[in-house]
Amino acid sequence: MTKKRVGIVGCGNIFPMHAKSVELNDLAELVAVCDLKEERAQKAAKQYNCDYYLDYKQMIDEAGLDVVHVCTPHHMHAPVVIYAAEKGKHVITEKPMSITVEDAEAMIEACRSNKVTFGVIFQNRYNPGSVLIKEALDSGKLGRVLGARCSVTWKRTDEYYSFSDWKGTWDKEGGGVIIDQAIHTLDLMRWFIGDDIAAISAHIENRTHEKIDVEDVADGVIQFNNGVMASFYAMNYHSYDAPVEIELHCEKGKAYIRAEKGSIFYDDGTEISRDSDRTNLIDYGEGVKSYWGISHIHQIGNFYDAVVNGAPLHITGEEALKTQKMVAAIYQSGKTGQKVHF
Repeated sequence: MTKKRVGIVGCGNIFPMHAKSVELNDLAELVAVCDLKEERAQKAAKQYNCDYYLDYKQMIDEAGLDVVHVCTPHHMHAPVVIYAAEKGKHVITEKPMSITVEDAEAMIEACRSNKVTFGVIFQNRYNPGSVLIKEALDSGKLGRVLGARCSVTWKRTDEYYSFSDWKGTWDKEGGGVIIDQAIHTLDLMRWFIGDDIAAISAHIENRTHEKIDVEDVADGVIQFNNGVMASFYAMNYHSYDAPVEIELHCEKGKAYIRAEKGSIFYDDGTEISRDSDRTNLIDYGEGVKSYWGISHIHQIGNFYDAVVNGAPLHITGEEALKTQKMVAAIYQSGKTGQKVHF
C-alpha cells in the first residue's frame, strides 16, 4: 500500500507530537514541513529527512500531499485548513480548531464540500483514564451524571508570553487561559456529560499579567439540557502546573480525573482506576512537557485509519465545534456579564 504523503504546517512546540506520530504510522510518510521561521523549518526538515517550505500555500501546491497537519498559531488554523481542503487534502488541526465559531463552521463546510476528512486534536480523550470513565458512563454502570466540576491551575508568567508574538492576544490566540490551557479539560468534562449545552454564565479577568490583554483567570457554570450543572475554574498564575482535576458526581458513584489518571469509586465499595503507562511512552524529544503527546499517536492513528480504511473518525470537525461554541460562550458571557443561552 502506498503511504499517504504528509505535510506539517508549523514547526513549533507541538510539532514533535505530530511528526513522530506520522513517522511511526505505517499508513503515512512525512515528506514536507513548513514554517515562517526558516531556521526552525530547516531543523525540522533535517530531523525528518524531508523538504521544507516557508509558505504553506506553496507547500500544499507543490509537495504532492495527501494530508496536511496544522500546528500553527490559533488564528491561522482556519485559513490553512480551508486552503488545504480546497486543494483536496485531508486535514487534521491542533486545538482549538479556530478562534471564532464562524471560522470553525467555515472549516467544516470547506472540508465537507471538498469531500476530505477533517480531524481536530483533543488527544486527552484517548488517555486510558479518560477512556475508563467514558466507558463506565456509556455503559450505564455509573448511572446518570448529577453534577460536575473541573479545575486547571497552572503557571504562565509574563516572561512566557514575552517569547511569543501571538500568545496572550485576542486577535491571534483568541483568548488566554480558557482557549489555551483549560480547553482540554473543559472538552473532557463536556464529553463525559455527553449532552448539549443549554446556557453558560462566566466571569473572566486578567488579574496578574502585565504583558497580555486576555484573561488569566475564569470561572463559571455550564448548564446542560439534561439538567447537569458543571462548574469550572481556571487560572494560570499558580506557582506550578498543578494536576488538572475533574469530578463527576453520578447516580452510582463518583469519577475523577487527576492529571491523566482516571478513578471511579462506586457506591457499592468497588474502586477502579487507570493511568497512562509510563513505561511505554514515546520519546517526542527534548523539551516536550510530560502532559503533552501522551495520546497524540492514538488520535492521529485513528485519523489515518479513517482516511485510508474508512474507519469511523472519533473527533470530527462537527464534534470539535461543540467545544468551540462552549469556549465562545464563556468569552461572550465573561465580556458582557450576561448568561449566554444556546
